[in-house]
Amino acid sequence: MLDKHDPCPQSPVDTLAAWRHRPKVLLHEHLDGGLRPATLLDLCRARRLQPPAETAEALGDWFAANAHAGSLERYLAGFALTVGAMASVAACERVAFEAAEDALADGCVLAEFRMAPSLFAPLGLRPEAAIEALLAGLSRSALPCGLIVCAMRMDDPARTASVARMAGRYADRGVIGFDLAGAERGFPPTLHREALHVAHDAGLGLTCHAGEADDGHRVIEAIRLGATRIGHGVRVMDNPVWVEQARASGVHFEVCPSSNVHTGAAASLAAHPFGAMTAAGLNLSCSTDNRLISRVTLSGELAALQVHQGLTVDTLMQQQRAAVRASFLGDACKAAALARIDAA
Repeated sequence: MLDKHDPCPQSPVDTLAAWRHRPKVLLHEHLDGGLRPATLLDLCRARRLQPPAETAEALGDWFAANAHAGSLERYLAGFALTVGAMASVAACERVAFEAAEDALADGCVLAEFRMAPSLFAPLGLRPEAAIEALLAGLSRSALPCGLIVCAMRMDDPARTASVARMAGRYADRGVIGFDLAGAERGFPPTLHREALHVAHDAGLGLTCHAGEADDGHRVIEAIRLGATRIGHGVRVMDNPVWVEQARASGVHFEVCPSSNVHTGAAASLAAHPFGAMTAAGLNLSCSTDNRLISRVTLSGELAALQVHQGLTVDTLMQQQRAAVRASFLGDACKAAALARIDAA
C-alpha cells in the first residue's frame, strides 16, 4: 500500500514496493528529525510537554502540513519539540534503536545517524550521557550503523571544538564522524576550523552541511577544510567552477530532495538539481534528512527521483554503491553492504 505521506503519490505502487525491497544505504538522517509519531507522543507525555496533536496519526499529519516551511530557519524550528521530548537517557536510546529498526525495515543494509548532543545540555541531560544512550540504542539493532556527532555552527567556535573533542573520545565506541549542522547562513565552516581539525585528528570522518541555505562556495570551503562528504550541497550547481572543483575533489554529496524542497533550497522535486548533479558527474546519493519532519522514507525518496527526475534504477543503485564507499563505517561493514547490493 502506498504511504499517504510518500513524496510521490502519483508513482505506481509497485515502484515504491520494489524500492522497499532493494538494499539501500542511508548516510544523512538526523535522529531528532526522524522519530516515530507514536514515540514522540509518548515522550512528550512522559516529559509533560504539550504536543500539537493528541494522536499519533494527527501528529504525523501536523508535521506533514508543516513540512513546507520555505526556509531552513523555519524548518529547523520544529526540532524544539523533538529535542525536548528526547532529553532523557531512556528516550535517546529508544529513538536511536527505533531509527535503526525503521531503516532496516525499509531495506537499508548500512546506515549512519546523526545528532547534536549539546542540544540536550540546557534540558538537564549531559551530552556524554546522550551519546552513550544513542550508541546503546543503535547497538541493539541488527543493522550495521554508526553515529555522527553534530556541532551547532551557531555556537562559539570554542564550544564546537569542545564537542569535537568529546566526539573523539567515543571514536572506538560507535561514533564514526563529525558534522557541522544548524542554520547555515552567516556561520561558514571556516569559523569552526579548529573543531574540524580536532575531529579529523581523532580519526573521525568529516561531513559538513554546506551549500543548502548559503552560497555554493561554502561547499568548496568545507572541502578545503577536510570534509570528504557534504550535507545537501545543492547550491554548488550555481557555478560551473564550483562543480568542477567538487567533481575533482571526489567529495560525496548527501542529498535529501524532499527536505531541500521544504527548506526552500529547491522549488520542487521536478526542479531539484539532483538530476543535474548526476549528469555533471558529481559523487552523490539520496538520503532522507528528517523522516518525521519531512514525512519521507528512503524508498519513497528514491521512487520520487524516478518519477520526477527520470533517473533509472541502475543509476540510483550505482549511487547507492557510491554511498557505501563514502561511508564512515569500517571496511568489513562496507564490503558486506556492497555484496548485498551486488547480489540484488
